[in-house]
Amino acid sequence: MKIIKGIFIILAHLVAGNLLSSLIGFIPGSVVGMVLMFLSLLLGIVKEDSVREVAEFLTGNMTLFFLPAFMGIMDLWGILKVNFWGWIAVVAISTVAVLVSSGWVQQGIEYITGKEDAE
Repeated sequence: MKIIKGIFIILAHLVAGNLLSSLIGFIPGSVVGMVLMFLSLLLGIVKEDSVREVAEFLTGNMTLFFLPAFMGIMDLWGILKVNFWGWIAVVAISTVAVLVSSGWVQQGIEYITGKEDAE
């Protein structure tokens, strides 16, 4: 019963996020749903233990969620192979950009909170 309750809570936040997203229009519903879930956990509306098991299962099996996207990419292989090296360059540059910006944000947070490691 605990697992069903956890699934219901997560899906309810996803549905609420999709509904709010349809009103807002420019933020994806899944993102709004995650923010709502975060706020619910932060404010104590939802207890951490009620969703922990389902959340651990979902995050532990994220490969399943990326499989449909990968299959869609393979379905468009004819279009992608025309400019294969251009796509590789875009992926490499964007990956480096995300790594660098994530590092800078982490360093900024550590600087602001004063939790820098003494080296």
